[in-house]
Amino acid sequence: MPRKIIIDTDPGQDDAVAILLALASPELEVLALTAVAGNVPLDLTQRNARIISQIAGRTDLPVYAGCDRPLARPLVTAEHVHGKSGLDGIELFEPEMPLASGHAVDFIIDTLRREPAGTVTLVPIGPLTNIATAFQRAPDIVPRVQEIVLMGGAYFEVGNITPAAEFNIYVDPEAAKLVFASGAPLTVVPLDVTHKALTNRDWIETMRASGPIGRAVASWTDFFERYDREKYGSQGAPLHDPCTIGWLLRPELFSGRHINVEIETQGEFTLGMTVADWWRVTGREANAMFLRDIDRDGLFALLTERITALDARLR
Repeated sequence: MPRKIIIDTDPGQDDAVAILLALASPELEVLALTAVAGNVPLDLTQRNARIISQIAGRTDLPVYAGCDRPLARPLVTAEHVHGKSGLDGIELFEPEMPLASGHAVDFIIDTLRREPAGTVTLVPIGPLTNIATAFQRAPDIVPRVQEIVLMGGAYFEVGNITPAAEFNIYVDPEAAKLVFASGAPLTVVPLDVTHKALTNRDWIETMRASGPIGRAVASWTDFFERYDREKYGSQGAPLHDPCTIGWLLRPELFSGRHINVEIETQGEFTLGMTVADWWRVTGREANAMFLRDIDRDGLFALLTERITALDARLR
């Protein structure tokens, strides 16, 4: 049976590739995309989620709009990385598919209550506002979650939006604190992993030759790369969010430790930091599988296989 997942997202070029990988993988049943404000405001993230679904030929996939701001702070966005639309790199269009009626948080709650306990995985690849709000409103759903697999945080790589914090956690640290303390099974894909998942020119050109979906992926990556070349001097762009889907499909490509991770919500210089007890020195109980390494070539082989197959199916 395919694993049922809800992708909670703020697309984002790398979010787009993660969504395409999930939709191309028969091992996964994507129940819906739930949009949250993050890389760009909510009116754009929900639109982008619908554009990606339509590109993938999945106009039947429900897309719900969720929270338009963090729990306790003004929204911080990342147009400097993703462009004004959040999906710069291709010619965008107004999606034909409508938004699903209702709020994303209500959908998450209703789905977890309806489906058998332990059969739905949440995959947040943006700020954790929707997930935390659902847990606050309906604490009974927490033990019904099979797993949360999120992209966020860092340890050795430290931060990408501040010296101490990764963007998704920094945008809504109060939401992250609530989710990490919830007791739900948690797998964290941090910058330590995603900064090793770098694109290269050969892979991009393979994507470009694949078909319409591959060309979109190549164009998004071309746009996305320019930021990382300027900031890090890297030769490619890190595909952060697809690593979450890679973990679900091929966990053997990753390694990490089950450790305690706390979220800093008060620090003057460390707001949003994931305080990961990698060396287990605090004695605090482990609450997350915190990944550290990845077989980069294995992930990109998987991406190539699935995206080219999706292009072939839509010809």
